[in-house]
Amino acid sequence: MLGDALAAVDAFDRVLVTGLLRPQPAQAAGLTELAQALASSPLAARVAEAAEKAAAGTADEDHLVALAAARTALLGSVHDAVAEELVATTGRTRTGDTAPTADADRPANLLAAARSWLADLTRAGWRGLDHDTVSGAAQVVSAMLPDPALRRLAALLDGFAAELAASCPGATLERIPVRRWADLWARAMLLTVPGALGAPATAAATGRLLPLGVDLHEHATAAQAQVHAVFEPADGTPPRLVRASVSVPKPDTVVGAGVWQLLRPHLSLLEAVSEGRAMELDGMPLTIEGDLVWDDAHARTGEPADAFATARVALSTAADPATAPLDRHPARLAVPVLLEGYAAEEADGALTFTVAGQPFAVDTDRVPAAGPLTPEAVAASGACIGLLRWDAGTYRIQPLAVETTVRKKTVAVHAGAWAGGTTDKAGVRAEKAATDAVTVLRERAGKLLRK
Repeated sequence: MLGDALAAVDAFDRVLVTGLLRPQPAQAAGLTELAQALASSPLAARVAEAAEKAAAGTADEDHLVALAAARTALLGSVHDAVAEELVATTGRTRTGDTAPTADADRPANLLAAARSWLADLTRAGWRGLDHDTVSGAAQVVSAMLPDPALRRLAALLDGFAAELAASCPGATLERIPVRRWADLWARAMLLTVPGALGAPATAAATGRLLPLGVDLHEHATAAQAQVHAVFEPADGTPPRLVRASVSVPKPDTVVGAGVWQLLRPHLSLLEAVSEGRAMELDGMPLTIEGDLVWDDAHARTGEPADAFATARVALSTAADPATAPLDRHPARLAVPVLLEGYAAEEADGALTFTVAGQPFAVDTDRVPAAGPLTPEAVAASGACIGLLRWDAGTYRIQPLAVETTVRKKTVAVHAGAWAGGTTDKAGVRAEKAATDAVTVLRERAGKLLRK
């Protein structure tokens, strides 16, 4: 089943490479394969019509939305199958899925403008990219950014357009990131549908938050920190896995440990993570998808809480959160796990942990430079808190923290250890460099504003 679904997705993704302006027989075959994969689903009729129109070169924007929905549905089925395997592997329970709440009215003209630009990309194809086509996103993004409710889509379009612009002209590309660009295209297309940007419902969460680790994402112009944690409700109901995230824009000169300076002011939880402490929550908004809508007014620092003690005692009993419909994609699966008693083996630059005879590839490339955790420490470790991910048919571990031996003593090394500040020499140097860069940029910005 997984193979068939992914094959249909790949067939459609190849259609996007050359575009739908003048479809060729090979593209018609790819569209037919996508439609056939959805033949027994509620989307069957709409997808079949959209595929037929696209193959004839007469697809309108609604047809393209239907094709994006078909692709998303197939990857959603892959997500669900892998998620079930992960539940069986970890032994944890999983809360049921839920539909998003209704969205408030958004400016229809902006959503239509975004959809029109995406349709232009679809017709041109990745091989037909040029700067004139790609630059069409700029005005749409600028108009969306002032509206907080549209920033999610604006950020997606902005990042997507930047990647495409850096790759123009498409005709000269030696290698095209086919799956990635199709993922971004389909997600953006569906987010232009009225109602898709609706925020999930929240409930007030009161209890103890026990951090496990920080997953840091860094881009040239943005950074995000996502704290994975176990939440123990005060009412005695079973614990559950939750996340707290913060995203900020950043200048490309701020790298490494310097990004924490930009993130800290927006999420006090980072300081608690760095200090190895729990946090007491009182009425913190929490979505059914497991995301804390962080507000410092609803949190205070608690007692010391060792992440590995939390993982050994509470992780196995914590329920995995539900997944929002549009987030059902296998690449988004990131399940916190504790591995112990494994054999670490390096071969051809790749690290593997073998647990009970089952090998897991270790994704050391995801270990951020903004912390003391290094690939060498991971390779020498005896216990690991990590995120279990699924990548093209194989499971991979992204380390968040490890226990290793230093001078005959077991010590824990965390990727997010510098999140709240550090006295580590390397961390202090990186923070100082970032401070100097930010100071210079602020001075330049001030001069520009005064002019």
